[in-house]
Amino acid sequence: MKLYVYCLAENIDTLATSLAPVSGISGAAIELIKIDDFSVLVSEFHGDAVPVNRENALAHAAAVGSLLNETTPLPLRFGTVAGEQHLRSYLATHREALKAKLDQVRGCVEMSVKIIWNTDLDEQPAPDDDVGPGAAFLRAKRREILGGERRAEQARQVASWLHEQVRPLVRQDEVSLCPTERLIVAAAHLVAREEVAPYRERLTESRKMRPELHFLVSGPWAPYSFSNIELEFKTRFGVS
Repeated sequence: MKLYVYCLAENIDTLATSLAPVSGISGAAIELIKIDDFSVLVSEFHGDAVPVNRENALAHAAAVGSLLNETTPLPLRFGTVAGEQHLRSYLATHREALKAKLDQVRGCVEMSVKIIWNTDLDEQPAPDDDVGPGAAFLRAKRREILGGERRAEQARQVASWLHEQVRPLVRQDEVSLCPTERLIVAAAHLVAREEVAPYRERLTESRKMRPELHFLVSGPWAPYSFSNIELEFKTRFGVS
């Protein structure tokens, strides 16, 4: 029998009654199995690959999120399927690393911040009517390079500014810069549960300081961004 594996957790022996309405991938019933020190959220899976679609993605997220009120689960990547013996072998082999990862995220949740630049990042270029096509092409390429460098520097400055604003309330962060898009910074923050309200308040105050920036704040979530990919199965049945 194959198992679809949603997440690992600790100190949970039975599923809460609130989890009963939640269905897993392909509508399968969710089970909690105990393997050594780990509580593992799984459901039976029939097939060789997990279809990547909205329904399955939402089912995966709902299953992982269903434990969030009780503990901080360690999510596995969407599409992780294994036989029970393979799962047991994996957990035994990686026991210490997985325990360390659970220690790292214990008592925390993930908050997400996306920052969009509301104004044009580039100055309007001067007309190239006074030059030939070759010179106009070179000017355009130079503007493109300089504009890209300027946007990259602006994105770095915004990311640094955001880091300083929330640093006292964040245990760890993962930041992506997107200088070629309106979305210039995407950050995931690992925040202690008791600090979520102060974290939100700090972001509210920070927004007032930068009216040219638009903030998209979401969470709390399970700590997807802080689950080490290298701790996942080396062999997976994959997704389709």
